Amino acid sequence: MESCDLGGRQRGPIWHRRPGLAAPRGVIVNIIHSVKGYHSKTIRFLNVAFDVSGDSLLAGDQQGNIYVFDLNGNRFNLVQRTMQACTALAFNLRRKTEFLVALADNSVKCFDTETKELVSWMRGHDSAVSSISIHGSGRYAITTSTDTAQLWDLDTFQRKRKLNVRQSVGIQKVFFLPLSNTIISCFKDNSVFAWEFDTLHCKYRLPTPVEGSVLLYKVFAVTRDGRIFVAGGKSNHLHLWCLESRQLIRIIQMPAKVRAVRHLEFLPDSFDGGSSQVLGVLSQDNIMRFIHIETCKLLFDIGSHEEGISTAAISPNGRYIASVMENGSLNLYSVQALTQEENKPPPPTFKVVDNGSKSTTEANKLTMRVTSGRPEHPWKSKGSKIQTRLLKLQTNTSLENKENELPGGLNKKRLRALLKGFGEYPAKYRMFVWRSLLQLPENHLAFSSLIDKGTHSAFVNIQNEYPIKSRKLLRVLQRTLSALAHWSAIFAEMPYIPLLAFPFVKLFQNNQLICFEVVATVVVNFCQHWFEYFPNPPVNVLSMMENVLAHHDKELLQHLIKYNVTSQVYAWPLLETLFSEVLTREEWLKVFDNIFSNHPSYFLMVAVAYVICSRAPLLHCNQTADFEYFFHHRNNLDINVVIKEAYHLMEATPLDIHPQRMLDDFIPLTKGQYPVFNKYPEFIVDYQTQEWERIRQDEIEYLRERQLAHELEAKAQEQKAEEEAWYRKQKLFREAEEQRRKILLEEEEKLAKQRQRLAAVRRELKVKELQFLDASRRRFLKYQQDQHQMELKRLDDEIARKASMREQETAAALQDVEVRRMELESQRQLFEQHLTKDQEAVTKEMKEKVDAHRRKVDQEDHLVQRLMEIEREENQKAQIVSEENLAKAEQRCLGTNWRLQALHKLRRDDRDREKRYEEIAKLLHDNRVKEAELLNAMREAEEKKDTLNISVAQWEEVTQKKAQLEENQKAAAAADEHRKQFLEDEIDEALELTEKLRREDGCFERLRDLKARCPERGAELQQVSRSGNICLNDLSASGSSSHMSLDRRGKELACQERELMAEVRRLREKLSTQARAGRPPTRFQATKWTP
Repeated sequence: MESCDLGGRQRGPIWHRRPGLAAPRGVIVNIIHSVKGYHSKTIRFLNVAFDVSGDSLLAGDQQGNIYVFDLNGNRFNLVQRTMQACTALAFNLRRKTEFLVALADNSVKCFDTETKELVSWMRGHDSAVSSISIHGSGRYAITTSTDTAQLWDLDTFQRKRKLNVRQSVGIQKVFFLPLSNTIISCFKDNSVFAWEFDTLHCKYRLPTPVEGSVLLYKVFAVTRDGRIFVAGGKSNHLHLWCLESRQLIRIIQMPAKVRAVRHLEFLPDSFDGGSSQVLGVLSQDNIMRFIHIETCKLLFDIGSHEEGISTAAISPNGRYIASVMENGSLNLYSVQALTQEENKPPPPTFKVVDNGSKSTTEANKLTMRVTSGRPEHPWKSKGSKIQTRLLKLQTNTSLENKENELPGGLNKKRLRALLKGFGEYPAKYRMFVWRSLLQLPENHLAFSSLIDKGTHSAFVNIQNEYPIKSRKLLRVLQRTLSALAHWSAIFAEMPYIPLLAFPFVKLFQNNQLICFEVVATVVVNFCQHWFEYFPNPPVNVLSMMENVLAHHDKELLQHLIKYNVTSQVYAWPLLETLFSEVLTREEWLKVFDNIFSNHPSYFLMVAVAYVICSRAPLLHCNQTADFEYFFHHRNNLDINVVIKEAYHLMEATPLDIHPQRMLDDFIPLTKGQYPVFNKYPEFIVDYQTQEWERIRQDEIEYLRERQLAHELEAKAQEQKAEEEAWYRKQKLFREAEEQRRKILLEEEEKLAKQRQRLAAVRRELKVKELQFLDASRRRFLKYQQDQHQMELKRLDDEIARKASMREQETAAALQDVEVRRMELESQRQLFEQHLTKDQEAVTKEMKEKVDAHRRKVDQEDHLVQRLMEIEREENQKAQIVSEENLAKAEQRCLGTNWRLQALHKLRRDDRDREKRYEEIAKLLHDNRVKEAELLNAMREAEEKKDTLNISVAQWEEVTQKKAQLEENQKAAAAADEHRKQFLEDEIDEALELTEKLRREDGCFERLRDLKARCPERGAELQQVSRSGNICLNDLSASGSSSHMSLDRRGKELACQERELMAEVRRLREKLSTQARAGRPPTRFQATKWTP
């Protein structure tokens, strides 16, 4: 068999090599979706659907992955991830690439397989959508849930109509009838209606089946031509209806192994014209059998007990069958391979149990049994061989072995051995084993009669006491309890019956018949003598358990008695809830595997064993509330130990206290009708029933009287309302009259106000007219003013034009004068160039003389320094040779003589410098006098040049004065340069002398400041001399300003010279004072003199 694992792939091939007709069991490929990782698992497929052509398959898994399988192209493709489990699929829309998927959030979405985009999102259902039916045109769809069906337009994706039903009825399925505009709706009360699609008017209703063939419809199918309608349910019967005649034409009886039908679908044939004759029937044993509805022969089947089928879909072309298996995989079958003669599975032979009725009813006439397709060579299956062998053993075995035989070919002794080896039954076959152990009769008619009685009055409001979230589970619990109450009145009065039945209801919620019979069997066999002391707990049963506990664990019983803990506290909570409060689901199933496989007394032994195994925590309890809590909640207890302890108690308990002596053996329910259950004090129940009836009648009477009182009160209220209405009308009339009067007054007031407004408007118009006349007058006056202003402006423009012409003439004359001035300026510049050249020559000569004198002075100073260094070296040598005080005294004498000579020399230098400064001052005074004379002469020359009357003699005189001025200027420059050099030399000598005096800090700072100021003063002198030259040579400058600038600069220069001479004089006096004080000679640092 070819297998395909989708894994994490989004696309790929379906099979590597397609199997032919010899495919095993007709399976073309088995498709699984596994996820590999730390915890590898298989993702289950949930639904499948074919497209219109039948060559493409749509499948959805529990994680919301939607795959498209192209069977012709051998490719699969992941088209959508909805992230939710899908509940229904449809792939036959008008647009071939679109499909509908119903999701777990009660919504329906439309996707595109090519673009993989969401086309539309349809909402409106309150519960999960179970089926989607598409109209033959592909333009409309019907979505069905348990409470409603909705009609959608697939062009606009808008809801057109909605079908609502009562909650007690419920919807099974609503679908389109092929090749017609008819909608078929099937309800849970077995009613089937046909509706006209265009008008949604009811066309007809199928009649109720004949007596003896009542069947609760669950699944439906219809042929492609829309003529034959098939319905099935929790039975092995199928009803065939002819929709044209609206008659039940045939009842098909499936083999005895089929107890319920889960799915129906016709197998199309290309040559049958749409009247399909082959019907696929999926039963509760997960096997899908294909039968011929005319001959009622079994053609072939797919699936098995090991590989069961969950749901299936058949392609419209009849070539493929896609089935979702119980293990979550997807099988694709070839119909051609299945219909081959050699590959047909041999059908089993079934025997129909005859009810012994001699009269042939109408239902029996319609009933046809499904038989093998090859009656001339009956095929015997392996199961039939086992059945034959068991029949032979029964004739040779004892009565004990006969009691161990169970329905379905099981053996109770072997089951016990299996249970002893594994501790529990396989989960897959547990329900089947329980049915066999309990020998359920499956009385469909009797159960239906109980269900038809409706909800019992004791359980109408059960949702208030037990608020269960699942509405389905609550509904099944309500129906099961109501059936029990209708079966026996005691169950309507038992307060703990919901607790007892709930575990089985939750386990068998999909099969209410089995659920009811399991609960009834448990009550009849495992709850023996429970109801003899009703409404009190079963004291006799609890006493048996207390005796067993006293025999096996007396210490624990004494501890319980010490704290007043009776069996109603430690045993009755376990019994009335069937251990559901203290055990988990897996533990509970394991316990009841053992309970159903043993005598009913084992149930009591399990309760005692639970108490004994919990002795350690119970011995530590000393409060009644703690004991109650312990037996109403789950505890940390190994259930396998409890089961073993129960078996030990069964074996080790003496017969005189053994519950088996008091309890009867297991007795199954009777077939056909359920047994009468009256093992309870009827007078109490009847009394309670009568009391309840009396209370109900009193309540009805009270409700009737209250209704009458409400009616009287309503009439009184009505009369009161009428009176109030009359008074209200009169009041309205008066208010209307008053309102009309007010309206008239308001109209009059409005008229008066309108007249006032009219007069005001007239006044406003008159005022506006006057304002208009005034504005016209003002506008004329403004016009005249504008005319006058324009005339004045014209005159102003004329005056400005004449003034501009006059200014232009003046500017032309000025330009001529400026040209003349420029010519004179050029001549002046030429003279200045000659004067500058002569001045530079004189300055250069003076600099050479000064430099020569400076070099001479530097050489003399260098010689003096050298002599001083030689003398110092001699003194040092003498100091090294002479180590006595005489050498030191001689050294002081030498130093004192040298200092005296230096002071004499400084005095001579000071006298010479004073003489030189006097000469410099005299020269400066002469220069200032000559500059003043020169400026006066230049001013006179300028005046004469402006009058253009300068004579040649005067011009020669000016030239001579100018030459004399240049000579004086050169002499002044040379004197300034000599004075500057002299001052710098004197300052350097003073600084060198004072630096050797180390202890005179204040003097050092003063000399540094003096040295820092000397270069600035030198720069100012140089700038003054340069500016003086510019003033002397600038013939175009004003005479008065030049004279003032020269006088100011001369004064500043004289002041600076006086300050400098005073500073030098003070410094020399200080040095001479220090020398006279007789201080030791100062060591001069070695300095290097540079020429």
